[in-house]
Amino acid sequence: MPWVSPSPVPPPGSARLVPSSDGVTVALHDLGGEGVPALFCHPTGFLGMTWAPMAAELADVAHAWALDFRGHGDSTSPASMDFDWEGMADDLLAVVDELDVPAGRLVGVGHSMGGTALLMAELRRPGTFARLWLYEPIVSPWRVDEGPRVNFMAEAARRRRPWFTDRAAAYDNFAAKPPLDSLHPAALAAYVAYGLRDQPDGDAVELKCLPEVEARVFEGGFGQDTFARLGEVHCPVTVAIGAEGAGPAGFGPLVVEAIPHGRLDRFPDLSHFGPMQDPAAMAAAVRAELST
Repeated sequence: MPWVSPSPVPPPGSARLVPSSDGVTVALHDLGGEGVPALFCHPTGFLGMTWAPMAAELADVAHAWALDFRGHGDSTSPASMDFDWEGMADDLLAVVDELDVPAGRLVGVGHSMGGTALLMAELRRPGTFARLWLYEPIVSPWRVDEGPRVNFMAEAARRRRPWFTDRAAAYDNFAAKPPLDSLHPAALAAYVAYGLRDQPDGDAVELKCLPEVEARVFEGGFGQDTFARLGEVHCPVTVAIGAEGAGPAGFGPLVVEAIPHGRLDRFPDLSHFGPMQDPAAMAAAVRAELST
């Protein structure tokens, strides 16, 4: 499918800017809808607007917001360039305070790093969320604390191509090779539309989340040990996983077992990119959660 810009496109400056820690300003996007207030949290390397196709599927039952974590989208990077994931929890809680939703009403929807950040925020401030729906959160039962560490995701991120002649060229590039070739066209179009910025000379577009930033975010996840504290998460949590194997889909069942009110949902036809791969199916799963 050729590149088509999503419509409607939010006007420049439409995001709410929220101060966070370490000099960060977080961009908060109102994705619209009516119903249960829901905060959507993206994975490493992406941004809040990639949730737009899924949020549109839920517009009759949820009012969706999505943030750009530090170093992603329209949010700034920390002054220290430290991307420890505690900073992601800082960003999330700053946005929660900005939204000022009555206690016990806000629902968290997260993917990968975004799912981990939601758990970290709930642990830091219990009762923040009424319930959580998490797709393959990065909450490993095995923590590497000492010795040499090779983060293959960070190495791959540093090799990413940061710029393209225009958005059509970027879309064609991503759509032609793994892993982004598995994304639904609407989700990929949102990523291309909002995840790249025009260069001042108008001759190119560049990733908003630069390869070095993405790599540091992957490395920043090494230090968090959320799994050890999952027994302290008392709100209902659904963990959705795709095809099982190594990584977050493989340890998803262990995460659920460790959460007092955890539930596992399986989507064996989907990959780690499930929410962007099949927004309609993922929205249906969230819709079912909202009705319970």
